[in-house]
Amino acid sequence: MTSLTDDLITRAKAKIEHELTAIESRQDLTQAQKISQIIHIFSAICAGVAVQPIPFADIFLLTPIQAYMGVILSAVMGQPLSERESTEIVKEIAGVAGLGLLAQQLALGAYKTFLPFLGGLTTIPLVYGLTYAIGRVMEQYLMARHKNQQLSSEQIKKLWTQYKKEGEARGKQAEGTIKKTNLDK
Repeated sequence: MTSLTDDLITRAKAKIEHELTAIESRQDLTQAQKISQIIHIFSAICAGVAVQPIPFADIFLLTPIQAYMGVILSAVMGQPLSERESTEIVKEIAGVAGLGLLAQQLALGAYKTFLPFLGGLTTIPLVYGLTYAIGRVMEQYLMARHKNQQLSSEQIKKLWTQYKKEGEARGKQAEGTIKKTNLDK
């Protein structure tokens, strides 16, 4: 399973690099537009990866991709992070989001194992929403950090709830496109 996992992560990163190659230097987009585009692309890619038939491996596949999203976001925001630093922030956000995130990951694994037909219906909006929330909370985290401030656990939870709901709605809207997209392209 490790080589399959590594292959999926490598293909996802290649797709991301292809989609985001020049976003940092684009002059036709505002910083807010760049951030929105980055979060959408990563959310869609994570949702596409999550529908792969690998039960309970989602968290191991998605976390490195989400951490890479943090690297790109931080660069666009003028606060470059290493992948290790970004991973720590993703873990902090996930830790504050709490057991709800873990329960959702376990539910995805169960759907893939025991009810694969149901998993396909719920996976894309759920994973898109989770990744979207991570990206948006990370954006707020970096904005606060830029002002030498820190988000409280309560602020992170509130932002998480708001952005997860917003992200799931966007994931439902993008579901058809995500299903058609292939990481090999």
